Amino acid sequence: MYWEVNSADSKKEIKTLSKQLNVCNTTASLLITRDIKSFEDAKTFFRPSLDHLHDPFLMKDMGKAVKRILEAISNDEKILIYGDYDVDGTSSVALVCKFLRNNTTNQVSTYIPDRYDEGYGISYQSIDYAADNEFSLVIALDCGIKAVDKISYANNKNIDYIICDHHKPESVIPDAIAVLNPLRGDCSYPFKYLCGCGIGFKLIQALDITQDDWESNIENYLDLVAVAIGADLVPLIGENRTLCYFGLKVINLSPTIGLKAIIRGINKPEITLSEVSFYIAPRINSAGRIKHGNNAVELLLEENFDNAISFSKEIDNFNLQRRGLDQLITSQALKQIESNEEQKDFTTMVFKKDWHKGVIGIVASRLIEKYYRPTLVFTKSNDVLAASARSVKGYDVYNAIESCKEHLIQFGGHKYAAGLTLKPENYLAFKTSFEKHVKKTIKKEMLTPTITVEEKIQFSEITPKFFRILKQFAPFGPSNKQPVFWSDNLNDTGYCKTVGEEGKHLKLSLRQDNSDIFKAIAFGLGDKLSLVKNKAQFKAAFNIDENNWNGVKSVQLKLLDIKSND
Repeated sequence: MYWEVNSADSKKEIKTLSKQLNVCNTTASLLITRDIKSFEDAKTFFRPSLDHLHDPFLMKDMGKAVKRILEAISNDEKILIYGDYDVDGTSSVALVCKFLRNNTTNQVSTYIPDRYDEGYGISYQSIDYAADNEFSLVIALDCGIKAVDKISYANNKNIDYIICDHHKPESVIPDAIAVLNPLRGDCSYPFKYLCGCGIGFKLIQALDITQDDWESNIENYLDLVAVAIGADLVPLIGENRTLCYFGLKVINLSPTIGLKAIIRGINKPEITLSEVSFYIAPRINSAGRIKHGNNAVELLLEENFDNAISFSKEIDNFNLQRRGLDQLITSQALKQIESNEEQKDFTTMVFKKDWHKGVIGIVASRLIEKYYRPTLVFTKSNDVLAASARSVKGYDVYNAIESCKEHLIQFGGHKYAAGLTLKPENYLAFKTSFEKHVKKTIKKEMLTPTITVEEKIQFSEITPKFFRILKQFAPFGPSNKQPVFWSDNLNDTGYCKTVGEEGKHLKLSLRQDNSDIFKAIAFGLGDKLSLVKNKAQFKAAFNIDENNWNGVKSVQLKLLDIKSND
């Protein structure tokens, strides 16, 4: 594991900010690396406010979208809320649907495409459904930015579309009534990193601004936005930080009934973004992976807690099935790589026709943990091959796929996660082209797992005040990672032991010179026992966490890597 140091360089800047805020130099340096360089910056960072949210009408086409929705309400038109089958899509659909149902008497219905029969994005089948059921307005969330031909098809059937998408546009934008996407070249909206549910929230914010007699507490919908942010791994800066900060407050104080049913299984005093990402989101996602995204929307819209509990138990079962498939397919994929001796390639690409399409993205992430290469996992879906792609730190897998688009039927996604379909006869040509492109464009250092460490810290600096301020850096996520520190001259006090299945983890009690003793846990580092036993000195990279055991809180170090003290 390579340690990449990312700390503030300017001692003058650190000293100035430290004095302004009355914090230690380490805290000041952490802030500066997050581009927080003044008292006002720090105030905005540590004290988020809903007043920090941008005017939604700064987004291109927002006025058109609001006008068309109000027209539909006035004319008593039927409105269909459409979205992708993942967490971002289903949360978006639930948010917009719930808001409109709470404020109008129109028939507002939902539609989630079937992952297997329709695939990602706006489908012709859904347009036919809208036409057959007399929906004259469709609001498409977390998808649609590439649906040029499908929107043309819908226009011919006199169905209007409002597209709310955050994926990268191509040169031609669909001819919809409104296309809300901050990444449009002609959109001057100041924040470019909203998720699909975030754009859905900007839409209801705009509607709320224009309608004095509608409900004014739109912040009550932010629990759904926080769930989507945690699942979609968008940068936790700017407007996303504000939306997530207040969304987590709603989750902890008065979550929507469906989320409350899911949360009942979390035995923690506070739900953080970590619980959202690793507990709540996988369960919501499992519906679209194993059964249908409608199951997730049904849960998120449910108003009766007993019914929500039943739906939640069903989703728990889907998640258990997903885990089993994940383990099975990952095992098969690893054997395939080993038998084909492809470990030395610049990419990992595996295929089996009967792998479950709903979990291949998770499997791709697992393979990266093992081989740390841009990875695609293929399966057969009807008459085509479908793949999920995941990438390593710093490498844009979306651009790599785009460079091979002549072999593809369709593709979409982001820098680190994407999806595609192709004809079976084009698989080998695509594989060759993709490997060639990655080999040509990836930097050698990107193929080595890296930990970005921010500050060297002495154990004596880990004071109650320091930790109290450090906790306020949350919520953590992309572009605002939980700070990683490193220290040397550490030794275990003699209580180190391996724990967990097959001794995969380490439990330690650490001291640095004559410092206080800190309890530590090292997940997945059981093989490092030889470096720390017999009170040998070593260095470690770690997060500073809080352990809560039976109501007693204490600081705990979560070790990410251990090296000899040399």
